[in-house]
Amino acid sequence: MAITQAICNTFKEELLQGDHNFDSGGDVFKLALYTSAATLDSSTTVYTSTNEVGASGQYSAGGGALVNSGTSVVGGVAFCDFADLSFTGVTLTARGALIYNTSATVANAAVAVLDFSSDKTATDGTFTIVFPADTSAAAILRISG
Repeated sequence: MAITQAICNTFKEELLQGDHNFDSGGDVFKLALYTSAATLDSSTTVYTSTNEVGASGQYSAGGGALVNSGTSVVGGVAFCDFADLSFTGVTLTARGALIYNTSATVANAAVAVLDFSSDKTATDGTFTIVFPADTSAAAILRISG
């Protein structure tokens, strides 16, 4: 079992079909955390609770809602990003995460798999997902041609 950083293949197709709205006030995106026992990669199609970390503190099944920064295009690169997401009062160990769209035509459609490279732990504390800068060179989701 493994978690491999990827943009999900079904997301790429759904994007061209107009199923995802990343504009501020658009679709609702969430992030769920997973243990090292999870298998997540580019073939992941939807959110699953299989091998998701257990509920603790502010974290519950399905994870947390992401705050979208909207969309931009700079230098021929279209991009969007999310605000950092924190879960407080948690005791958990996560190896990766799944960003998914709760508003898409396909219920809970997978967008991207995040690989933390190793287990990350919080013990009776705060677990924070820090997203990269909201720029054309660093944003979590970028399209260039």
